[in-house]
Amino acid sequence: MKPRDIVGGKASLWIFGYGSLVWKPDFQYKRSHVGHIRGYKRRFWHGDNFHRGNDQSPGRVVTLIEDDDASTWGVAFEVTGSEVEESLKYLNVRETVRGGYVTKMVEFFPEGEKQPPVQALVYIATTENALYLGPASCEAIGVQIAVCRGKTGHNLEYLLRLAEFMRSSCPHVEDHHLFSIEAAALSVVSYLMAAQ
Repeated sequence: MKPRDIVGGKASLWIFGYGSLVWKPDFQYKRSHVGHIRGYKRRFWHGDNFHRGNDQSPGRVVTLIEDDDASTWGVAFEVTGSEVEESLKYLNVRETVRGGYVTKMVEFFPEGEKQPPVQALVYIATTENALYLGPASCEAIGVQIAVCRGKTGHNLEYLLRLAEFMRSSCPHVEDHHLFSIEAAALSVVSYLMAAQ
């Protein structure tokens, strides 16, 4: 489904980010809220041969995997007016053309009890995507992330910034997958530094 089909001429749109969008949205927005979506878990199961890797050595970035018992924390951004079309054009290139993600509408729950949930657009890499790598051990993913680099920067930066976001913005949430991969990647980096 194309983002424009979902939006259908709406004057505003919420966009949910759970990976690099949490620290680097790179589009104009009216406001943002930390919160979560339900029914999905975040996993480093998607390959990246542009931003955080290359064709010979793809990096690993996050996607969402359906899981009825899970929730994923991130940031939703509200875009309004001309920002809607501009942000969708930008994200189409960043997430769809270069990343291979598809879009869905999900219910986003802002942190705190006073705000009602809103419908938000989310980008998800599916198993049908050629860049989809699937599951691996946290150690194997950590090694891959520690050594990969793409046009946007080191894959390790992506991992560390996401972990920092979770610690600073969602300190009450335990993301075992994320933090286990962070520990594995940092262990590899320490080993490589000691070997020099």
